[in-house]
Order: sequence, then C-alpha cells, then structure tokens
Amino acid sequence: MLKTLNVIGCGRVGQTLAALLHQHTQVLMQDLYSRSFTSAEQAAQFVGAGNPMVELAQMRTANVWLLSVPDAQVAAAAQALAEAQGAKLAGAIVFHNSGFSSAAELQPLQALGCHVASAHPVLNFASPETGVRQFAGTPCGLEGEAPALAWLHTALTAIGGRCFEIASADKPLYHAAAVFSSNFTVVLQGIAQDAWRSAGVPPELMRPLTEALLKSTVDNVLAMGPAQALTGPAARGDTAVVQAQGEVVKRWSPTAGELYTTLSALAAQLKKDGKTRV
Repeated sequence: MLKTLNVIGCGRVGQTLAALLHQHTQVLMQDLYSRSFTSAEQAAQFVGAGNPMVELAQMRTANVWLLSVPDAQVAAAAQALAEAQGAKLAGAIVFHNSGFSSAAELQPLQALGCHVASAHPVLNFASPETGVRQFAGTPCGLEGEAPALAWLHTALTAIGGRCFEIASADKPLYHAAAVFSSNFTVVLQGIAQDAWRSAGVPPELMRPLTEALLKSTVDNVLAMGPAQALTGPAARGDTAVVQAQGEVVKRWSPTAGELYTTLSALAAQLKKDGKTRV
C-alpha cells in the first residue's frame, strides 16, 4: 500500500521531489502547504496531484511528511507542525532537505513519535523543471532514524537517486564541500566574467571563453582528479607571476585580490601534496 505524502514548503526542491515521487508511484500525493497559498497552488499544478492548503492544521494525516524549507526555518517548521497536528503525527516519517542541518532539527516531531531523517540531494536545483529532468543519478546524503532511512533509501533510489548515509556530526563539513563544488564555482565564474569585461573582452566572446574553459576543466577533473588536472602559474610554481598578477587583481578589486592570493596558495599546496590542507 502506497504511503501518503504531505509537503510543507513548495520551493524548487520540494516540487521536484514531490513530482518525482508521484510520477514514479512511490507515494500517494496528498496535501501541500506553503506560506504563500499561490505557491502551494502552483506546486500542485506542477506535481500534477495534491491539494493546496491554507493552514497547517487543515492538512490531513499522512504517512510521510516532507519539510522542504530553508535551512534556518527547519526547526521552526517542525515546531509549527508539531503544534498544529499533535499526536496525530505519531508513527509518521518526517524528513527535511537541508544539507547542513541534521535530523535533530525535527526533535519536536520526534518527541511525538515520528521517525525523523534528513535527505539531501546533491544537485543544483535551478528550477523544478530542470530538477526533474536532471535528477537521475543524483547522489542523496541520508541521515537519521532507521525506519525513515529505510523508506527514503527505497523511494529515492526508485526515482533515480544514489543514496548514501552520512554521520550527523559530519553534515556541516559535507555540505560545505557541496558549496565549494557548486555554489563557489558559480561565484568564481562571475568574478572571471567581470574581469574579462573590465579587460576589454568582446561581449560576444564571453560565452565561448566560459564554455571552453569550464568544459575542459570539468572533463580533466573527472578524468584525472583535482591535483593532476590543475594548471596555471601557481601549479607551475611561477611565484613571480602569481605575485604580480595578484597585485593587479587587488587594484581591480581588493576582495577578488585577496581571494586570488588565497586560492593561489591552495593551488600550490594541491599540486605539491595532492590536497589543499596540511
């Protein structure tokens, strides 16, 4: 018998997971709640199932609850759900999507007899549409109580996830690694494009420059690993170029200049020892 699913938080991740779980017949989609009723309506339309709700207290009893809210709001959402639903939640599986926070954020629900967990898909959710399209093969970090983990492993594997478990205490560092790998890559591309623009690169060449370097870099890292794929003056040990270029960058942008110096030191360390820390 399919488990019923209620979703709290109808952003990109919540919509993606709800749609995939519904499409792959892993749940019976039930109720969706968001601080904006319009968002809940849009989520129901995107998922193709489920009823948008105005109040938490109006949501029906469900076997599984997904709290897909920003990291800083997980604890508050758990408390609000506990107060709105109370003892009716006993025995339910409740999970959140934060990569940073552990299942301990759901303690008010655990106290009511819920089985709690966190499930963090390592994917750049640019939109629900791209999330659904790109999800197959996505690594999913799981952490929490055994009954919740067992269901999540089965359900997320069925929709294309590659599940692995991570210790609760290691989640902050694990999530930081994802930030370095994804978010900071985007920030660095922003800096690079600003610098190219300031240096007079024609606008029509910005995309080809970015595409050529990004694609070759990603291909090399995947094929050889970071240390072997690394190139550039710091990797070559050309300290004179690194120092002179760092000064130029600092004059252009003090913040970017500091970052250039720090990353150059890490690059030299990576090339020397195969890692960026001693």
